[in-house]
Amino acid sequence: MAPMNNRTTRRQFLRATAGAALFPAVIPARALGRDGAIAPSNRITVGMIGVGSHGTAVNLKGFLAQQDARVIVVCDVDRTRAEDARQLVNRQYGNADCTACQDFRKVLARPDIDAVAISTPDHWHVPISIAAIRAGKDVLCEKPTLTIAQGRALTDTVRSHGRVFQTATEDRSVSVYHRMAELVRNGRIGRLQTIRVMLPTDLERRANPAPMPVPPELDYDLWLGPAPWAPYTKDRVHYNFRWIRDYSGGALADWGMHLFDTAQWANGTDRGGPMRVAATGRSYDDGLYDTLSEFHIEYTYANGVTMIAESGGTSLRFEGTDGWVGNAGWRKPIEASSERILESIIGPEETRLFTCPAGEHRNFLDCVKSRREPYFPAEIGHRVATVCHIGNISALLGRPLRWDPVREFFPGEPEANRHIARAMRAPWRI
Repeated sequence: MAPMNNRTTRRQFLRATAGAALFPAVIPARALGRDGAIAPSNRITVGMIGVGSHGTAVNLKGFLAQQDARVIVVCDVDRTRAEDARQLVNRQYGNADCTACQDFRKVLARPDIDAVAISTPDHWHVPISIAAIRAGKDVLCEKPTLTIAQGRALTDTVRSHGRVFQTATEDRSVSVYHRMAELVRNGRIGRLQTIRVMLPTDLERRANPAPMPVPPELDYDLWLGPAPWAPYTKDRVHYNFRWIRDYSGGALADWGMHLFDTAQWANGTDRGGPMRVAATGRSYDDGLYDTLSEFHIEYTYANGVTMIAESGGTSLRFEGTDGWVGNAGWRKPIEASSERILESIIGPEETRLFTCPAGEHRNFLDCVKSRREPYFPAEIGHRVATVCHIGNISALLGRPLRWDPVREFFPGEPEANRHIARAMRAPWRI
């Protein structure tokens, strides 16, 4: 085989090695990427795994908006959702090339797919991500992980296989959160002392746990996957999985992945974590939903910073020796204790935090090409999820816990350590 030269694209190389490249004698200029178009050989082919509300409205449409991406297959255990997404893709491209399936393994088996976007319930995030990485795909996957052990396994797999992995949240590309983090990191509020985080909750949420017939369009056994078997009810699946411990970590994990990330980013601990957690709260008690509905959690970091997380809103505030900065709602404008802080300019020699204002999908595609680490890589995503998990574990056990962020365990706490990992329903494993 002849060596690659500077004009050989990655897709041409892959096609050549498969012996499958046959080209017409006359190639239109548009197909070569002229006239402002992206050559097909330079597009990143994407498979969508999970095309529910967020998977379609945010991730599918996010990739459809990128000229150098091409969605060629959509997958969902709900056949109706998969078909709706397939039709959306084909309308966007003006053809019938996109296919649909119910089993993610069919997507991973395709050699013509470069990357996958995973928008499934939380209990599937890591198993599918690891399978995709082992299949040679780069991965953008929704947050959070299901357990601390799964997050560590994912991070180690990304590293050992040299793949690009993006934890899919937009916060690091949102100017208000990036600005907050840079102001704090550069000492504009003095020495950081306290971080206050408010996370949403829904105290009135109720479910019907009574078994129901499984809809014919849903592969319910595959939806459950590695989770324990349980009878079907509409209040268990799709969006509702978030409030059941077998599949998720509740509002603390769902929203904590957003605001805790900015908190750790600003604190300079986004590749580490707290050393102590003390959580109190109560859970839903309707017989199906069992995650925390209310909580008060205090995290202590080795640098002396305390982070206090409470349910009941969406806000973030950093308090230091010389002032404070924060906002009073999701993506709301920055507020501060003085105009001096708000108008401060971050100089070229100060700490500048990596971001991509065009968003998570643009950043992911850029990194697939450059092989750089995205702005929210697996390690950082795992560390943020761990903050959520140890809060849930402390509340579940009803007592404060010490946490070792280096060795990732609870020193002297065998009962707490049993919650670091969970068994998976056969035959699923990672």
